Amino acid sequence: MKWDWNAVSGFMPHFWDGLRVTLEALALGSLLSFSLGLVWTLLMRTAARWVRWPVGVVTEFVRNTPLLVQLFFLFYVLPEWGLTFSALTTGVFAIGLHYSTYTMQVYRAGIEAVPAGQWEAATALNLPRRRTWTAVILPQAIRRVVPALGNYVISMLKDTPMLMVITVLEMLGQARLYSQQHFQFTEPVTVIGVAFILISYLASLLMRALERRLVR
Repeated sequence: MKWDWNAVSGFMPHFWDGLRVTLEALALGSLLSFSLGLVWTLLMRTAARWVRWPVGVVTEFVRNTPLLVQLFFLFYVLPEWGLTFSALTTGVFAIGLHYSTYTMQVYRAGIEAVPAGQWEAATALNLPRRRTWTAVILPQAIRRVVPALGNYVISMLKDTPMLMVITVLEMLGQARLYSQQHFQFTEPVTVIGVAFILISYLASLLMRALERRLVR
């Protein structure tokens, strides 16, 4: 089998388009999963059972159903109920929602790892509850969970090819489209594989650097 550099050069414009969409989906999906995961965690710590119960049901349902099924439901079923969104918006929401149920558990573990003395000190200083969370508990908890959150960023990156099933042309979608049009599969798919390895490695380096900075 001969490697065709012309196929690589022909595919590169498609690759850059797919890379942009992949990184956009990853960035927005990560932001949504981190934010929503924290919201789930705080809601589950409320005293009101009528709040905890529905949040628990929703998060368990999302966590225990495949992301692929959720993508199909959001993109193909919701429009029948009058809720229609763009393919990329749907993909970002699906990834963010799905992974928020995992980051929720990460935040929970981080909060529980904060020493009890920190809570007692905040109480002794008569800090308001909101001030206790924002100034004392959450900064310490988030610092502890950065490595775990970084792992989920990489997991989300590796799940972005699933967006292809709802017509989002991320990297693999662009490779598939180009391959079908030009009957050249080896070069596009190889380029995509290398790109995923490099992006994952760079993301892990970034998270390590962030972790070191927060530990100071």
